[in-house]
Amino acid sequence: MSQKNETLSLFLAVIITIGLIFGGLWFLMERWAQLSGTASKPSENGNTNNPINQFVNRCNVANLPEGTFNYGGSTTWAPIRKDVDFVLQTQCPRFILRYTQPPSGQAGSGTGIRMLIDNQLAFSQSSRSVKAEENTEAKQKEFSLKEIPVAIDGIAIAVNHNLNIPGLTVAQLKDIYTGKITNWQQVGGPNLPITVYSRSKEAGGTVEFFVENVLNKENFGTNVSYISTTTEAVRKVAVNTGAIYYASAPEVVPQCTIKSLPLGRTSSQFVPPYQEPFIPQSECPSKRNQLNTKVFRSGDYAITRNLFVIVKQNGQTDQQAGEAYANWLLTPQGQELIEKAGFVRIK
Repeated sequence: MSQKNETLSLFLAVIITIGLIFGGLWFLMERWAQLSGTASKPSENGNTNNPINQFVNRCNVANLPEGTFNYGGSTTWAPIRKDVDFVLQTQCPRFILRYTQPPSGQAGSGTGIRMLIDNQLAFSQSSRSVKAEENTEAKQKEFSLKEIPVAIDGIAIAVNHNLNIPGLTVAQLKDIYTGKITNWQQVGGPNLPITVYSRSKEAGGTVEFFVENVLNKENFGTNVSYISTTTEAVRKVAVNTGAIYYASAPEVVPQCTIKSLPLGRTSSQFVPPYQEPFIPQSECPSKRNQLNTKVFRSGDYAITRNLFVIVKQNGQTDQQAGEAYANWLLTPQGQELIEKAGFVRIK
């Protein structure tokens, strides 16, 4: 009887061992199939586990060169560098973008164009057009600068949530920033001094655009206080009922601690930079105000601009890289990603 039990136990042990071996082989085969599938099939966020296969199967950008390319410029482009360029890098890992800070001074559109002229960047990102003197300087170095518009942005005006005013005209905004209007009562608001904030002229394309297109190239008034970043300005506006500031619309409209003002070319028609109805502070951040993309694209909003890729036309790899990058941003995928980053598609 004891011998029969030993035989039975041995038989069961063999069966269990065989089962474990086959089970292990089945698991390994299934796992291998999954890995093989993800190597050629993108995940939901666009990533793959095999960058080489991904480059072969998913990098369909025409004329995209291989190598590492320095780029930079406008601070307005930061969301695009973070959320849009990441996708391009994931799909085309042999096209390496390296964001490059300026050797001195603050980053910005003008600084980026200067670095492009000085051969420190392959191409640059700008929130304003190339100036005539910049193109002249580039031509002295035997190349020209080409601007390729890829997105639409607006300038939004930030004020304190407790400021009760329906909106501003562009002319009123100009008078505030040149020092002709110093109290909110002068534009239909409360009897309250206006605290005016701006970044400096050297800060970048947004300020340059504002001076040229809103102030009509006039100087800022002596009433303007200069701050270094939009983050700092938002904090100051949030605690000062009389404060005002301007910045790229995606940096202002979704904020919880401040509100953006409607703007108009005349006082009879103020156009909000946010989609109506306005979401009050009490519902933020579970809900946030969204860009009024329709009025940006139509031009009904008073202060809009294009975002540009600035390309060095020198017939070399830098030009190829800049043009391929801009062309990818203009594809349906690129435009969709730009819209998700908070800007308005241009096509």
